[in-house]
Amino acid sequence: MNPAILHQEVQAYIHEHINEDINRVILSKSPFPTITSKELAEQIESKRSAEKKLPTWYNTPGIYFPPKLSIEQSSSEETANYKSTLVKGEKLIDLTGGIGVDSYYFAKKVRSVIHCEINSQLSEIAAYNAKVLKSDTITFVNGDGLAYLKNTSQLFDTIYIDPSRRLKSQKVFLLKDCEPDVISNLDILLAKADRVIIKTSPLLDIQSGLKELKNVRSVHVISVKNDCKELVWIIERDFYEEPEIICAAINDKEIQKFSFLLSEEKLAEPDSYSLPQKYLYEPDVALLKAGCFKLITKKFDLKKLHVNTHLYTSNEVKNQFIGRKFKIIVSQNYKSFIKNNTLIKANIIVRNFPLSAAEIKKKHKLQDGGDDYLLFTTGPNGELLAIHADRI
Repeated sequence: MNPAILHQEVQAYIHEHINEDINRVILSKSPFPTITSKELAEQIESKRSAEKKLPTWYNTPGIYFPPKLSIEQSSSEETANYKSTLVKGEKLIDLTGGIGVDSYYFAKKVRSVIHCEINSQLSEIAAYNAKVLKSDTITFVNGDGLAYLKNTSQLFDTIYIDPSRRLKSQKVFLLKDCEPDVISNLDILLAKADRVIIKTSPLLDIQSGLKELKNVRSVHVISVKNDCKELVWIIERDFYEEPEIICAAINDKEIQKFSFLLSEEKLAEPDSYSLPQKYLYEPDVALLKAGCFKLITKKFDLKKLHVNTHLYTSNEVKNQFIGRKFKIIVSQNYKSFIKNNTLIKANIIVRNFPLSAAEIKKKHKLQDGGDDYLLFTTGPNGELLAIHADRI
């Protein structure tokens, strides 16, 4: 940390230049003798990155912003707040503390938090910002969190760990590919706490994770505004039953939840399939990531369009549905759409259809945007459909 960055006139400069081109800031001479242009640019860029993801940090005077990459890798405030509801007891240790967002929200729920971070710069920044944010029940440890846990005699109610992938190029990965190695150290974690909370990327396959882990009580699939952000695994020492899958869809107004067992989804079958009726429904990505395709029809009293089309329909609007809802203007065979379409601008959605959205836009000379939605999909008997709809 460069303490000169915290001077009032420097903070004012950062605020005034928040929308400045970063390259221009870097190439310009710094107006402050003890601060480089690069440091100013980094603070501006990082603060800008925090505006929507970390509004508390962004809006609090005197915050020292960590590198942009650390902000990108951190939990958002929405997901950190949700995870704080999953902690157990009064003592928590965060083994991979990072910039301290999760620890900040955990501290609102438990009596004491230990924040471990191996990167000395991040540890120092997190500790300083916690003081600015008046979060005074967090103890900061600069060091390897797992090593600290092994060497301490303390026991905890909850352990939180966010392992990172060693091979970033892989789209599909296993927990054993991550650092710290949760799989090899799970017995140690469970010996130190009743509950272990593991955060992973949504790219991790749930079935694979369940095969690697044990004592999983629940898996929380968290989305924010229909963007899947995290998988959170709750592990308890004495739990041996089938884990619950909990989909948590966070939006501006509320958190909608849907929970189920994988065995229930496997045994479930839709009552029947149907052509589009008056309303159409697209599940939130949390439901899709969780693999909940058939139980949706039972829970919300809907018909599925096709066994491989994860779109649903009804004659009466289902306001409690978790996902996007549409009122159908016209549903027609794709061949009829080719002959009759007059739209030149629409939001294109493609589900279980032989053409991609880009191919459809090119073929039909459609522009993106506007209030109209065009959904291209497959019906119950394999027919190709084009649905014109309004978002509810």
